[in-house]
Amino acid sequence: MGRAVTTIALRRGDQQALVGVHGARLRGYGVGARAVLDGCPADGPCTAARGDLLLPWPNRISGARYRFDGHEHRLPVNEKATGAAIHGFTRDLDWEVAEQGADRVRLRLDLTPRPGYPFALACEVEYALDDAGLRVRTAATNTGSGPAPYATGAHPYLTVGTALVDEAELHVPADRYYPTDEHGTPAAPRPVEGTPLDLRTPTLLGPRRIDNAYSGLHRDPDGRVRVRLRAPEGVAVTLWLAAGYDYVQVFTGDTVPEPERRRRGVAVEPMTAAPNAFNTGDGLLVLAPGEEHAVEWGVT
Repeated sequence: MGRAVTTIALRRGDQQALVGVHGARLRGYGVGARAVLDGCPADGPCTAARGDLLLPWPNRISGARYRFDGHEHRLPVNEKATGAAIHGFTRDLDWEVAEQGADRVRLRLDLTPRPGYPFALACEVEYALDDAGLRVRTAATNTGSGPAPYATGAHPYLTVGTALVDEAELHVPADRYYPTDEHGTPAAPRPVEGTPLDLRTPTLLGPRRIDNAYSGLHRDPDGRVRVRLRAPEGVAVTLWLAAGYDYVQVFTGDTVPEPERRRRGVAVEPMTAAPNAFNTGDGLLVLAPGEEHAVEWGVT
């Protein structure tokens, strides 16, 4: 085991995926000549959190501080405009290749205690291609001596080949959304009914701007939630969330750093907790020493 490579190409039939060892991020996924994810340039950096794996929290901790087990913890601010700590730590760290095959790879990382998060986690992620598409399994085990607050998520951008997402239909089977203030801090969830964020039936995105989390997700008989993006000619991409992912963030890409890439893909972000869960407790997990938590999502 070790970091012998920086990117890993996975293949199965006409499917291809590219995984970066730095951050354990999903840099790209496609079928044949068609890109399914609006990912990173082959030899360039990943901006706007494209394909990032988010541990030990997704989205934000407002004010970069929280209280846990009677103690206040202060985190480094990494979103200067809002004063928040976003998307955890592990996307900025080098992971180790624990197992690798032609169509799957498993990466691991020991997250050690650090300022603002004095807890220890053994983290793993597996990216695998099968006949149904791409599957991602994320797991974490508390290796410390006390309880640890925890959540996880991912940040893929879906594309169906349209020039802008305005031309695509989006279906998000969710009953509630989280309104946010100018700092991105969410308020209590509200019903989507009667708002532009009601996507419970396939809806042409048009010019609507979305950067909100959803909850109250509808699960299909197999227990999965399915979010679908569809092009006018019928090409569709489905992101599914298995049990444990009870929240999803949708971002139409209006503020990504590169103007030419804005609204080129829709970020559909599976999350085990709501934004700011370290402060609100909404979906927050507390792992006991030795306890493991594992979840799966995927794309077809």
